[in-house]
Amino acid sequence: MEMRQLRYFVAVARERNFTRAAARLNIAQPPLSRQIQQFEDELGIALIERGSRPIRLTEAGKLVFDQAVDVLERIDGIRSMAQRLAETERRHLRVGFVASTLYGYLPEVIRRFREARPGVVLTLQELTSLEQMEALREGRIDVGFGRIPFEDPALERRLLRNENLIVAVPRSGPLSHGSTALTLAQLQAEPLIVYPKAPRPSYADQVLALFRDAGLRPAALHEVRELQTALGLVAAESGICIVPACVQHLRRDNVAYRPLDAPAAVSPIIMSTRRHDPSSEVDLILRLLRQLYQAKGITFGA
Repeated sequence: MEMRQLRYFVAVARERNFTRAAARLNIAQPPLSRQIQQFEDELGIALIERGSRPIRLTEAGKLVFDQAVDVLERIDGIRSMAQRLAETERRHLRVGFVASTLYGYLPEVIRRFREARPGVVLTLQELTSLEQMEALREGRIDVGFGRIPFEDPALERRLLRNENLIVAVPRSGPLSHGSTALTLAQLQAEPLIVYPKAPRPSYADQVLALFRDAGLRPAALHEVRELQTALGLVAAESGICIVPACVQHLRRDNVAYRPLDAPAAVSPIIMSTRRHDPSSEVDLILRLLRQLYQAKGITFGA
């Protein structure tokens, strides 16, 4: 007895018609009829009343049908369970990131990771630095790349590097001209666009601290949810925005980038993981970062 014969018999019994059953099984009708006949021969009993239209099962056929359905459901259950177990046994790496890191070296690290570990399921999720901390504690991500130096005894934080900050200004405005770095004093007369609006504290607070520490206050403040929105407002000549240097790789119409001359005008890139949670995948990410920084001449951790 073959599983195929059970499936064929169940299909015929449910459709009550050989033609429809053959179409459902995607086979020709004559082979289907032969398989049913062979099945009856092996069992030594008639399962279908000959000449009945629509098809009717014999009493023995009804009993075999019930048992065949039960067997097939059990087989399908075993197959589903095996697939779930196989998926569970596959290794996963879930990465959280703030948007600005996508314009730096993170995409290259991810590409190299996929090449090195093709069997690992890697997922990416955009989260603010604060959201990453919660996601790590709850086990929703395995590693996070953010910019806020929170302290949490359950998490391990690694400073990857400090990235210089620059100023995004309207290309058609007066601040886009010149080769020297802009100062905070030059910027305070301009409306300042910061992101993200929430949750706080965030990168927005780092930017605001630059002005506060210098004893300055922007002429106006616009808080928006994300980087792309901030740059869109800059392009619309609604203000200026202080961004990490990697963002200049994102080209926007009517947006120019100028260097910023200000004390501590840097933003850290911080890699966060759960403390005492060893992972060969996370170790590989860290190793790839070190290799990439070395190749680019970037000092790791500074």
